[in-house]
Amino acid sequence: MSDKVPYLDLAAQIRGIRQELDAALARALDNCSFCLGPDVARFEKDFAAYCDVKHALGFNSGTSALHVAMRLHDIGPGDEVITTPFTFIATSWAISYCGARPVYVDIDDATFNLDPKLIEAAITPRTKAVLPVHLYGQPFDVDAIAAICQKHNLPFVEDAAQAHGAKYKGKTVGGFGSSACFSFYPAKNLGACGEGGALVTNDPALAARAKSLREHGSTVRYHHDEVGYNYRLEGFQGAVLGVKLKYLAQWTNERRRVAMRYHELLANTPLRLPLEAPGVESAWHLYVVRHPQRDALKAHLDANGIGNAIHYPMPLHLQKAYANLGYKPGDFPVAEKASRECLALPMFPELTDAQIQRVATVVQDFFKSR
Repeated sequence: MSDKVPYLDLAAQIRGIRQELDAALARALDNCSFCLGPDVARFEKDFAAYCDVKHALGFNSGTSALHVAMRLHDIGPGDEVITTPFTFIATSWAISYCGARPVYVDIDDATFNLDPKLIEAAITPRTKAVLPVHLYGQPFDVDAIAAICQKHNLPFVEDAAQAHGAKYKGKTVGGFGSSACFSFYPAKNLGACGEGGALVTNDPALAARAKSLREHGSTVRYHHDEVGYNYRLEGFQGAVLGVKLKYLAQWTNERRRVAMRYHELLANTPLRLPLEAPGVESAWHLYVVRHPQRDALKAHLDANGIGNAIHYPMPLHLQKAYANLGYKPGDFPVAEKASRECLALPMFPELTDAQIQRVATVVQDFFKSR
């Protein structure tokens, strides 16, 4: 066996379900159901059930779903939305696409998620919503954030792009906020063979409007009630996701197996290992360790054929695209430190015990040489 361990191996996942995928795609091709259609409708019904919500709508990306989630609350120019500076930038794009301003709050040092203790100080008369992220698959502190939002009469939207199947106090994420948005980017726990996303909600009025907005602001063809978008999920992706959804619970259990084995093998290293906050079950989208010598460790892993990645090397408040917001280094020290120290190790359901052991051995060798 090769000593190399990939960061992600999508081919291994596809091999296991190839016949089912081929059959599902052939049916979609035979039915010429290329844009929305029956495969998407079936997947929407099944995904709503999986998330224990009443409505799920397929989108062409998680970014598009987030944008529409902001539109559902009529967020626009002059408004502010509180969110995290430590996540993929699509979370903030959704706010900016509406002409509103992302207002950042620092993260919790242990979980990487938005720190509820800091939210109230950021609320102003212009605040219209809160947009927290279940980062790396770990649910944020739903109760604390919900209480703040209820006190200030603010909606919150769950960015669940990395958290398919994660649970908070026994309940699957997706039904806590006014809506929740998922990404089906290929590398996600539930990934399409291309782009895809979903918006889920228990509110029938929000679901109806989201359905219209994703299809040019229309409920009746050629009649447009408001400015909308071409954000429809393709039929082929609905077919793929319908097959993969059946395996998601199994894959999540396998991710947990990988994480627990890493915990055991890396416990005696100087790394800060990821944790699960009390009452949550992470979806383990990523296994992210921390160390001040992150860059040296990364170089060591690279040299030894161990896949790895940095999520995220620059927090959003320091991105050139958001220079106009006026933030500066030091404004969110916890997020900035995390961006310097975080490193993701290989994490996917098909990782073998031998591969996990190989990763751990290479990491241990790094610290033995220091």
